[in-house]
Amino acid sequence: MIRTALPADLDAIAALHTRARATYYRGRIPEDAYAGEGELARTREGWSRAVARGDGTAGGVLCAEQDGELTGVAAFRTEAGETTLTQLHVDPAHWRRGTGAALHAACLDRWRRAGVPRVRLEVYEHNLRAQAFYAAHGWRSDPDAPHAGSHHTLWLTVGE
Repeated sequence: MIRTALPADLDAIAALHTRARATYYRGRIPEDAYAGEGELARTREGWSRAVARGDGTAGGVLCAEQDGELTGVAAFRTEAGETTLTQLHVDPAHWRRGTGAALHAACLDRWRRAGVPRVRLEVYEHNLRAQAFYAAHGWRSDPDAPHAGSHHTLWLTVGE
């Protein structure tokens, strides 16, 4: 089931986010940078702001849930006319079960209904699993876009 995130989901969202990030950051950056106490507080605060923005055309947070357990989360926002998929994470224990595809489809539905023509995202250069997922869902790099540090910028044209 895909649903709008609620403030009561914040602890589960932050924990899932941290587990997912550990799969591609571990061994590449210091653990404190993705799982330290300060980072966990910052992560929860960021998700709190995203959930508080609400469920509208300017942005939203969607949760995937199975049998009462949070299995994935996606967030997007629109600022200055540009829509960005800021987060899409699936709990590693639930990979390869269609959760990411369902979250992606729900985001696409929102963007289409809002008349969003194009969406961007940044993906960590070493997160090859995510890059393959996005490529399979039609996201493409923009050769003219500058590299965003250790992240690749991808774009999706939102079709009818």
